[in-house]
Amino acid sequence: MDVLACALLVCGLALLATGALPARAAGDVAHRTVPLLAFLATVIVMAELTGRAQVFDVLASGISRVGKGSYARLFGLCVLLASATALVLNLDTTAVLLTPVMLAMAARVGITPLPLAMTTVWLANTASLLLPVSNLTNLLAADRVGLSAGGLAARMWAPQAAVIAVTAVCLWAMYWRRGRRGTDGYVPTAAFRPADPVLFRTCALACAGFLVAILVAPAVPLWVDSLAAALVVVVAFALRRPHELRLSLVPWRLLIMVPGMFLVVETVNVHGLHSLLTHAMGTSEDAAGLFRSASVGAGLSNVLNNLPVYLAGESSVPDGNRDQLLALLIGTNVGPLVTPWASLATLLWFERCHAAGVRIPLARFFGTGFVLALTGTTAATGALVLTN
Repeated sequence: MDVLACALLVCGLALLATGALPARAAGDVAHRTVPLLAFLATVIVMAELTGRAQVFDVLASGISRVGKGSYARLFGLCVLLASATALVLNLDTTAVLLTPVMLAMAARVGITPLPLAMTTVWLANTASLLLPVSNLTNLLAADRVGLSAGGLAARMWAPQAAVIAVTAVCLWAMYWRRGRRGTDGYVPTAAFRPADPVLFRTCALACAGFLVAILVAPAVPLWVDSLAAALVVVVAFALRRPHELRLSLVPWRLLIMVPGMFLVVETVNVHGLHSLLTHAMGTSEDAAGLFRSASVGAGLSNVLNNLPVYLAGESSVPDGNRDQLLALLIGTNVGPLVTPWASLATLLWFERCHAAGVRIPLARFFGTGFVLALTGTTAATGALVLTN
């Protein structure tokens, strides 16, 4: 991943230096992505330290105990936790932090890790429609859509509920049912107590405050909210466990990869992708037009990556076509489930699984991801059409 990140940035800068990417187009990309990168860096630092304060461990332990040895109950609770984390702390944070928590819980209660791992990565992507903070594509869309955090939630609650329901059905059928998991029950873990209650409470309150801020102060840029919450958490660690504060907390690879990826795709956009997307998506906001836009977003995201695909697709949507833009957003949020590079969250998830020694069968990942991408995108877009 380090090589890929550096290669993308070098390639993007080379395209800019040779004139293949016009300076003005690069400036527009920088204007849109710098606030996004500031948010990404601060929210991941906040979430990483929150994880080290054992907030997520306490949640996972509580979930295993509330499940009382029942797989069905544990399944429902894991779906709720993964969905809530993606909605509140964004999908990349879910992949970074919740994946190791889920895998650790699987090891503690003695169950196979694959169902828990797939729950995390699928819901990290599909449960990311409701709030601007939930997905980086939502942040890119915020200005163009012209909706506050509450306004976006009011418009997208039905698509979000529909796709979470479809994701839950697919997870149960493909990974959690008796024939897949191999056992009927599990032994719940004992109550987990954080090593430092002060850090635990401070980080939990910082995360809660971050959520409240994005809901009650929609005019404040999200990167300002995440920076404030991250500063609270960093100061708490500086006072309690300063040795935990290292430069490695900053997600350098993402901060290198994202600009490079945007520069490369913007170059492709300048040299024909824009025209292709305009023709492929059309300009209609009837039901067929919305499904068309969502399908193009989903399909192309699995070929390239959802972030630059959304940015390229957005420029092809006429001003005033809010529902078409939301349909494109559904496609680029829910659809990138088939290929490992389709979203940054999936790349981060693969990295965490590899570090934990969990093998992901790629053929099964591709096949089941295709089924969910197809059914989830269809369900969410259908809900958008019905609530128009």
